[in-house]
Amino acid sequence: MANITKKVSWSGRGEEGTPLLNGAEEVKYNSQLSSGGMFHIGRLSTVDLDEDITPEEDTVRSKPKEIPHNEKLLSLKYESLDYDNIENHLFLEEERRMSHMSFRCLEISRWVICGLIGVLTGLIACFIDIVVEQLAGVKYDVVKKSIDKNTEIGGLSISLILWAALNSAFVIVGAVIVAFFEPMAAGSGIPQIKCYLNGVKVPRVVRLKTLVVKVGGVICSVVGGLAVGKEGPMIHSGAVVAAGVSQGRSTSLKKDFKIFEYFRRDTEKRDFVSAGAAAGVSAAFGAPVGGVLFSLEEGASFWNQMLTWRIFFASMISTFTLNFFLSIYHKKTGELSSPGLINFGSFDLESVKYNLYEIPLFIAMGAVGGLLGALFNVLNYWLTIFRIRYVHRPCLQVMEAMLVAAVTATVSFAMIYFSNDCQPLDTQKSSEEYPLQGFCADGEYNAMATAFFNTPEKSVRSLFHSPPGTYNPWTLSLFTLAYFFLACWTYGLTVSAGVFIPSLLIGAAWGRLFGILLPYMTPNPSVFADPGKYALMGAAAQLGGIVRMTLSLTVILVEATGNVTYGLPIMLVLMTSKIVGDYFIEGLYDVHIKLQSVPFLHWDAPATSHSLTAREVMSSPVTCFNRVEKVGTIVDILSNTSTNHNGFPVIIQTAASEEPGKLCGLILRSQLIVLLKHKVFVERARSRLSQRKLQLKDFRDAYPRFPPIQSIHVSQDERECMMDLTEFMNPTPYTVPQDTSLPRVFKLFRALGLRHLVVVDDDNRVIGLVTRKDLARYHLGKHGLEELHLAHT
Repeated sequence: MANITKKVSWSGRGEEGTPLLNGAEEVKYNSQLSSGGMFHIGRLSTVDLDEDITPEEDTVRSKPKEIPHNEKLLSLKYESLDYDNIENHLFLEEERRMSHMSFRCLEISRWVICGLIGVLTGLIACFIDIVVEQLAGVKYDVVKKSIDKNTEIGGLSISLILWAALNSAFVIVGAVIVAFFEPMAAGSGIPQIKCYLNGVKVPRVVRLKTLVVKVGGVICSVVGGLAVGKEGPMIHSGAVVAAGVSQGRSTSLKKDFKIFEYFRRDTEKRDFVSAGAAAGVSAAFGAPVGGVLFSLEEGASFWNQMLTWRIFFASMISTFTLNFFLSIYHKKTGELSSPGLINFGSFDLESVKYNLYEIPLFIAMGAVGGLLGALFNVLNYWLTIFRIRYVHRPCLQVMEAMLVAAVTATVSFAMIYFSNDCQPLDTQKSSEEYPLQGFCADGEYNAMATAFFNTPEKSVRSLFHSPPGTYNPWTLSLFTLAYFFLACWTYGLTVSAGVFIPSLLIGAAWGRLFGILLPYMTPNPSVFADPGKYALMGAAAQLGGIVRMTLSLTVILVEATGNVTYGLPIMLVLMTSKIVGDYFIEGLYDVHIKLQSVPFLHWDAPATSHSLTAREVMSSPVTCFNRVEKVGTIVDILSNTSTNHNGFPVIIQTAASEEPGKLCGLILRSQLIVLLKHKVFVERARSRLSQRKLQLKDFRDAYPRFPPIQSIHVSQDERECMMDLTEFMNPTPYTVPQDTSLPRVFKLFRALGLRHLVVVDDDNRVIGLVTRKDLARYHLGKHGLEELHLAHT
């Protein structure tokens, strides 16, 4: 116990207050240990299983101008998902009745659902691409005509105002729908999906409303000229589609199609959400294999072999659907289609060649990418804390987004205005879609405008494939510096936005700069003649330094560029950038998960936690129910808002004994609410008042928005009735002895996707309960093993 720097036992009645994120409540904790050395921790659950937000929570009540933030907090508002199947009598009865053909039909249904997920995700990606292309085209045409006109007659300030106004208008729309209608649609959505797949119940993360706002928001963000990409929102959108399709109904629209009812549980839903996230990656980059690996590396915490094939199938269908409809659209418009929303084009055979002596250069670029990525994450970390403290009102969030849009347009205009990098314009070979002449001579265009006056995806493609001499070093240096800080400022705004493409663009710029300068440092300049391959390495290094992905990002970049030759160098670059970046700070997604105080469980327990046992980390005392319990007792416990438990051990109490009862099962709040709703009382069964026997379908119909206990009416006479929990409880819950080490408890809890782990003594008596927050509050800090405080953040 000597290696723990701080021990906190939280009971809700301590004397010392903890500053909170929302500024509305105060959680108190006591830092004293009990005499027995055990952590006597109050119950950690504070959120109803119903995802709906109550009017009290939804009402903004006198928020302070500044919200204090303490990074040593772990939020109590997050609950766990039930990834462990509840094998009660009803479940086992249903499974035994099913024939082999029934299980085969279920397996076919899983493949059908994955196919539907791929089709719908591809259609959404196609819709986003076409709308962005049309709106951005109109915007850039209007601004280009204004700049060309005012360059000749004077009055370029009018063009600047027009550009800033158009950007701000689109961004305001995107920010308003996110800030006022669905805040969960903000950002890329990858941290939220990562938490969901880890087993954390993030409210409203897979709602239909979130999907609609996400799609509309990302269109406005990209068209509004912000330093953002579409890939993160596509991953989130695919996950929402998967969560909806797999349930065969829409709870938001209150429409039940009476299909896929067997999959209405967290275990099945999680697997389909993994497929949706992979389909989103596949649609964004045209990389089905990369999508599978992304879902495995960055998303899913649980995996199996059959799931791999189904996810790959969903990814392939997503890419095929997108390419099919985009090809039809581009045939009508006379344009060339490309696989995926974000396609970087194929490198020709000459440019893909590299020599072994270039490998150290690529590794050095990876180190630079790791350093720049760490700087990006540190700056964004402090900026996010500032936003949590001061920019917490929706109106302020919209104003900040509008400010960033205007500043982005102003910086872009100024960089183009003062740039003298003029390049000859070949109308037959040039890939420039909106070439700006500016103050260049006739037949020339401004190279700085190629980077700024375009969508980020097309700018990346230009940096990869433009011939040598297209950009001068000064242009790339200024662009890298300006876009780095713009992207850092933009990520975290209350808009739908991704960070993949801005990261790739920053890296491609300084990578191409490195490739341009390299010939000047060697006696044989022709050896390093092509700067495009260094742009690719720089893009990989920068993105790897920010998000810390390795295997999946290697495959994504290989598939997006259409060439496997650079597979090894890209992998080396990504590994180097991750190692260097991790030395300073975590990846960007992990940073934002930590800032939200989410009880996220990593792959392993802290390295120095072997001295802790289950007895020291468990929550106790535990509220238990008897096998046959009085209805009034159940209602009172469920209605107690101060101890809003979600799991209850069922015990057999020995007569006239004050010792804890022996464990015989576990039952969830959601199950008890369904039982109360259907009046499953012993007396009614005896008097044959119940119309039918309760089935699993009744529990599935109530999933996932189980009604709150306050909506269940129980009369005074009914409170005196008894409820038999034998048939509905899980008679074989997972248990551990009280002396089990923390790493062993952690491994069992995480590997099985548990929500509750019962701690028993040698006589199988319940002495405690381990939940997600009991494990997540231990982490390695600067001074060894530290413990986070628990608060209603």
